[in-house]
Amino acid sequence: MFTNSIPKSLSPALKSHLEAQGNFTTELSRKLFDTAQQLSELNLRLAQDLLQEWHSASQQLLCARDTGEFLSLAAAQLQPGSDKLRQYQQQLGNLVANAHIEMNRTAENHLPEASRTAVALADEVARKAAEETEKAAQRQREMIEKMHATGHHDGAGHSRETGRQSDQAH
Repeated sequence: MFTNSIPKSLSPALKSHLEAQGNFTTELSRKLFDTAQQLSELNLRLAQDLLQEWHSASQQLLCARDTGEFLSLAAAQLQPGSDKLRQYQQQLGNLVANAHIEMNRTAENHLPEASRTAVALADEVARKAAEETEKAAQRQREMIEKMHATGHHDGAGHSRETGRQSDQAH
């Protein structure tokens, strides 16, 4: 999915790991977006239902002939509203539980690949570090051998052996 956006100069292990991470993040984002969309739809349905009920209830309350009828109608409207809220709460709980299941499923599907690519990347980094360490050690050995071949010099540019010989002469 992300192959075209990853520079070609990167190692295959790094490319593979970035692709696995990108795919995981993309699917997880889709699941979160779907959940947010479902939550919005649920909230909208609740708002519409409550507005309809309140509109109907207010029409009935306006037509009440006396205080007793008004209170009776008002009390009767409490039950449907609380039923709607209870139903909303149950649907919300189901939505959250399903979202949790989907997130876990997504993680279960993608984490093995992400782990595999992370191990491959770590192995590659360790191998390259060992190679670079060996190259640096080889360069150091070559420098030491070169210094031995040309003779040791102190800071003043004199050979150590000539320095010792002059010390013995004095």
